Amino acid sequence: MVRVFTHSDGLEHVNPPGHPEQVDRLRAVEAGLAGLPVTRHEAPMGTREALLRCHPARHIDRIAAAVPQSGWAQVDGDTFLSPGSWRAALRAVGGVCAAVDSVMADPGAAFVAMRPPGHHAERETAMGFCLFGTVAIGAMHAIAAHGLSRVAVLDFDVHHGNGTQDLLWDEARVRFVSSHQWPLYPGTGAAGERGAHGQITNLPLRGGSGGAEMRAAWTPVLDDLADWQPELVILSAGFDAHRADPLAGLNWREDDFAWLTRAICDLARGSCGRVVSSLEGGYDLEALADSVAAHVEELGRLADD
Repeated sequence: MVRVFTHSDGLEHVNPPGHPEQVDRLRAVEAGLAGLPVTRHEAPMGTREALLRCHPARHIDRIAAAVPQSGWAQVDGDTFLSPGSWRAALRAVGGVCAAVDSVMADPGAAFVAMRPPGHHAERETAMGFCLFGTVAIGAMHAIAAHGLSRVAVLDFDVHHGNGTQDLLWDEARVRFVSSHQWPLYPGTGAAGERGAHGQITNLPLRGGSGGAEMRAAWTPVLDDLADWQPELVILSAGFDAHRADPLAGLNWREDDFAWLTRAICDLARGSCGRVVSSLEGGYDLEALADSVAAHVEELGRLADD
């Protein structure tokens, strides 16, 4: 069964009314998981040691100091802190690291159902609803704690994972792949952005495109990764490429998320047998619930092998 790492602290990160990254997103995820054969695990608090593998102390301390006693503190144009944001963000980081530990000890699949998301957070910049680079931290934890030298980080959120790219730009032991609508926020993710070692692959997708274009972009990349034989696969699982999502303009459906998840699980099945997926975007609640259900159901097929 898929191991789901979550915690009620994820409900305590509260954005202002009308903000798309809302508490109800986590409730929608829970609705998508209802009835699926999963095991539940408490996401622990992430450690300062884990954060420091990707962010300098001054960034960590700046976020901690900005958390308000009440109401909201705004850290950029669309990123806010509430009194519960610090614990929620640390649970998201801790959940990813614990999920990595879990699949390293016993191969299979894990899904981290936490918020805030993380893939826009750069080394010293919180942005795009994100405070810390959760998946990048998870990849560096895998390297530091488990001695891995080939980690694949795959991002299918509709927005480019600029933060993950920034945090892993110089890291030759991690291959980062991001598919995303182009052009769109945050303005990064051109195909020519390749990383210090050529280990980054960006897959820009035109607005209005759907599953056929996504399959054509991802298939050769996954074939290439199969030859590389990753020891762990970590996913930035954003579901805002769905045709119903209000923040973007791709036309994916639930079966597109299922297809891509299945293809990624086939990659893992032929190499390491280990996938950790972490929630990123997805802002239409019904589409989010249905897409998470399709995603986790496919993760379960790897877990059952």
